[in-house]
Amino acid sequence: MTRRSIRWPTRRACLAASLAPWCVAPVTAQTAVNPGVTGRQILIGQSLTLDAGKNDYGVAVRQGVEAALRQVNAAGGIHGRQLAIQVMDDGSKAPTAEANARKLVADGVFLLFGSIEGGPSTAVMKVAVDNGVPFFGPMAGSPTLRRPRQPLVFPVRAEHREEFGAILAHAQGLGMRRAAFLQSDSEVGRLHLGNAQIAARALGLGEVMPLVIGSEVSDAQLDGFVKQLRDANIELLFNHGSAGVYERLIRKVRSVRLRLALYGVNSGSAQLATRLGELAQGMVFTQVVPSPWERKTALTRDYQDAFRAAFNDQEFSYGSLEGYVTLRALAESLRRAGPDLSRASLLRALADVSFDIAGFRLRYNGAEHVGSTYVDTAIVTREGRFRH
Repeated sequence: MTRRSIRWPTRRACLAASLAPWCVAPVTAQTAVNPGVTGRQILIGQSLTLDAGKNDYGVAVRQGVEAALRQVNAAGGIHGRQLAIQVMDDGSKAPTAEANARKLVADGVFLLFGSIEGGPSTAVMKVAVDNGVPFFGPMAGSPTLRRPRQPLVFPVRAEHREEFGAILAHAQGLGMRRAAFLQSDSEVGRLHLGNAQIAARALGLGEVMPLVIGSEVSDAQLDGFVKQLRDANIELLFNHGSAGVYERLIRKVRSVRLRLALYGVNSGSAQLATRLGELAQGMVFTQVVPSPWERKTALTRDYQDAFRAAFNDQEFSYGSLEGYVTLRALAESLRRAGPDLSRASLLRALADVSFDIAGFRLRYNGAEHVGSTYVDTAIVTREGRFRH
């Protein structure tokens, strides 16, 4: 597959940009009438968590986006225009994500795209709403991105609410009824807990026991959580984020041989399983894309072929598949907006529409911007692999 015909900066400029391992097309002059669109290019802006290349999940997402971008551009782009992305690293900090998004808008991108994690994604959404700029494909499960419906925000992946329902249904099918939920002490954390309670009630389960954490979590607090789990005879524990804290709690649970099932949402699941090593064996994670290692679906076959063409020395991953399908969904949305592309034409194209990306279904309408509702479960095997 040929590379896209975008002028890339020099290697020295890439290094100076500190956006390893990618360097992206610089911003070109834009018209005030239709920012980001020229006769040959559509420029979009992406702020996401890379941590200068140290965040494995963010790096994987960027790889998947890049693989899809090359595939789309090699096939002629969008009505003859090549897609280009200006990338900024937010370091998983919401204030930085907001500042990045404001700079991207000021620099003249057509839309904002593809942030990860709830806090940074919500910050980018604020900038999008403030400036009337579409925000496509936030890769986060936060309810604030979906309800109330945000007319300018178009998620692709399923939200955490769908994942909580899948976790509890899976556990119920194995005879478990008493659940605990690790949540942040924030408005979003409380919304997540509310959605977990709704899912539990719908399944006829008891109330989910919250384990509430702030920005700083001591070992003593985690020891207290372990005692709560034991005293309440909790059978399953799951989370909505805070992977670092969840890892610490899992290690304590395992160290005292507390008999309960450990579940988790998709975000950073592969990275968490890798850090836990053998302690992750038997954990069940929800996933919002199919298995990236199998070729059972048209989507994963397309993804694997594109990813191998772009990164033949890198491993497949959930993160890169999610990045891949999110960019593919953006490209299809831009095509539907027509050759006379504008922000208004894009919003009209997505006003009431259902379409699929190689069988991966998406839906947007005037009542809700759902995107996908796809959720599957995968168990971590003895070898540290995910089996669906």
